[in-house]
Amino acid sequence: MKRLERFHVLSLLVAATMILAACAPAATAPPATEPPATEPPATEPPMAFEAVPPLVVPECLPDSIIKEVVAVDQYTVRFTLCKPDPAFFSKIAFNVFGIYPSEWLTETGATGEALEHPVGTGAYQVSEWARGESVTFTRFEDYWGDASEAETLIFRWSTESAARLLELQAGTVDGIDNVAPSDFETVENDPSLQLMIREALNVFYIGVNRNFEPFNDVRVRQAVAMGIDRQRIVDTFYPPGSEVASHFTPCSIPNACEGDAWYEFDPEAARALLADAGFPDGFETQLTYRNVVRGYLPEVVQVAAEIQSQLKQNLNIDAQVVEMESGAFIDATAVGTVEGFHLLGWGADYPHVTNFTDYHFGRQQLQFGDSYPEIYELLEQGAGIADVAEAAPIYAQANNAIRELVPMIPVAHGASAAAYRADVSNAQASPLTSEVFAVSDPGGRDAFVWMQSGEPPNLFCADETDGEALRACEQVMEALYTYEINGTDVHPALAESCEPNADLTEYVCTLRQGVKYHDGTDFDANDVVITFTMGVDAASPMHVGNTGDFEYYCLLWGCANLP
Repeated sequence: MKRLERFHVLSLLVAATMILAACAPAATAPPATEPPATEPPATEPPMAFEAVPPLVVPECLPDSIIKEVVAVDQYTVRFTLCKPDPAFFSKIAFNVFGIYPSEWLTETGATGEALEHPVGTGAYQVSEWARGESVTFTRFEDYWGDASEAETLIFRWSTESAARLLELQAGTVDGIDNVAPSDFETVENDPSLQLMIREALNVFYIGVNRNFEPFNDVRVRQAVAMGIDRQRIVDTFYPPGSEVASHFTPCSIPNACEGDAWYEFDPEAARALLADAGFPDGFETQLTYRNVVRGYLPEVVQVAAEIQSQLKQNLNIDAQVVEMESGAFIDATAVGTVEGFHLLGWGADYPHVTNFTDYHFGRQQLQFGDSYPEIYELLEQGAGIADVAEAAPIYAQANNAIRELVPMIPVAHGASAAAYRADVSNAQASPLTSEVFAVSDPGGRDAFVWMQSGEPPNLFCADETDGEALRACEQVMEALYTYEINGTDVHPALAESCEPNADLTEYVCTLRQGVKYHDGTDFDANDVVITFTMGVDAASPMHVGNTGDFEYYCLLWGCANLP
């Protein structure tokens, strides 16, 4: 309706109202009342947004990535980097970098209650943790996205793959992780179950700490690299789809397999090299592991016994097998206090070569003893090159240096699988093991029960590397971006978008509005700044967590004692 036409209609309505009022009988006057207020009641003005101090690294160190994180306004955050970071989006989606409420972090100091009951923005919130038995999550009713399919999510665990499968067959759980290689066919042939195969984005390796004799001699490390029959291990203990590792990083990741392939099995040459190093009759050492099944290591005890046997038979090395509790083992390997050999592996946290190489061989790593500048200097150079083809020769040199110096022996890229009851819809087997169970419907049941291989050591995943903990945190915490279900592509989560500049040294992130935390507080830019300050600033009173190491923050973004 045009403006002039609206004016004529309003005039007619006013005239009609006046005529009706003149014809109506006089109304009784209402009783006297207080005169109407001449001013509206006073209201609290909206609080102006007050940005917290930015995270600033005054002087970029060689391994620094983050230079500054600033709250530009209530819903805008700017990341300024010390150097280009082509992996920014893949890294920022990693759940370890989930955002916490700034007030909660300040109150808890990122310790104590924070370790068992984290406060996030996810579709589930932690309800109860019965240590040794289960963790219970309940639906977060104020979640900004789609509500979780099941009202309740329960995590249980068992180190025995056979026990997990029995529970699934009995219907006491809805899904299990790490189906034993020998049980793939059993699950596939059972119409009441479904098998979900994961892409093998992982590596199993034998770690060697060069700070302990005789592994300070590169010839000893090279001899072991040639003296292990890795093909026999894969053929005997791994499911179909697994492969012997030609390089540390799985070859499906760009630049992973540049350079020369790993040593061929040659026990005669290995013994000769060991003799040349002064150990013609071998030596005694230890072989340490944790009894936790992973996709990269499906038969833990059996593989440990096989490696022990091969060391003796092929190299005359007597290795005493030592089993450690999982959390203690992870902590000890992280700080480099495990002598001899240790069995460990890695599953991709984000689909980029830096996730494998920089974490394990970067400047600050301690797992394999003193870090190797011949390796990390090349990795730092390659990490700043966005073009895959341009970075390829750098990664060829880095992979060749890893092969030459042998900080570890890569054994296998292991295929793995999850299994579910047949009526579970949207079943998951994330190649990053980052399943988000809010999107899975357990056949209409109120509770979804998941059984994995081990209990989380804690649930404050900003300072955690254990996969069982990270999957649990995935249900509770959200980062600025996230990975697609059952895939590796990234898409916005707590950020609506992050826009990079031309040289990939600055990312301006527009945050999602209307998001609430489990404690009822509102999400904004200050939470992002405080969360990253906690992780990057080693001098922060919040840089406490579980171990105080904040390994992922320090190795992937860089940590410093800031003023």
